[in-house]
Amino acid sequence: MRELTPRIALELIAHEGIVTEAYKDSVGVWTWSVGITDASGHKVFPRYKDKPQPLEHCIGVYLWLLREKYLPPVLAAFGKHEPSEAELGAALSFHWNTGAIARASWIGRFVKGDVDGARKSMLDWARPRELLARRRKEQALFFDGQWSEDGMALVYGVAKPSYTPVRGKRVEVRGLIEGLFVDAPAPAPVPVAKKKTWFDRLFE
Repeated sequence: MRELTPRIALELIAHEGIVTEAYKDSVGVWTWSVGITDASGHKVFPRYKDKPQPLEHCIGVYLWLLREKYLPPVLAAFGKHEPSEAELGAALSFHWNTGAIARASWIGRFVKGDVDGARKSMLDWARPRELLARRRKEQALFFDGQWSEDGMALVYGVAKPSYTPVRGKRVEVRGLIEGLFVDAPAPAPVPVAKKKTWFDRLFE
């Protein structure tokens, strides 16, 4: 499995939730949608300050970033190993949260066949302590195939003037996400150079 799937996208949302307008995270960084900040390359502030967006837009930008910015380094970390959907989903969740897939020792251990060592060292990334529950869920998905997503998302409002997320409500988003995958344009085919025949060379 080397492609993003609706189930993988839903798994990350189950960990993150969705905030439809810009808010300040725990350290004061302006954030939006599924934990997106300016560091992603998509401008969050002031674009989404006091400007709630439809869920379709929030999720569409999130899917674009997953495919374009986060999937390539995760696939590179797997090397020649062909990940299962669960392995790819857990690794993407880890990278989306930490940005550290390229330097995390657990993925290197796994690729080399040290499964037990990889399972243990994934929890080295459980600091601050609040991240332990997420790492355990990623660990269970990667090594045991246990998914957390149920097709729902916690969608939050924003309290002002503090600009902190409040009043999370569970919203069904599976249909929306699956629809966005159906509507996504197919990747352009890679052009294949035509091998010249002796007949072609007659006209060079």
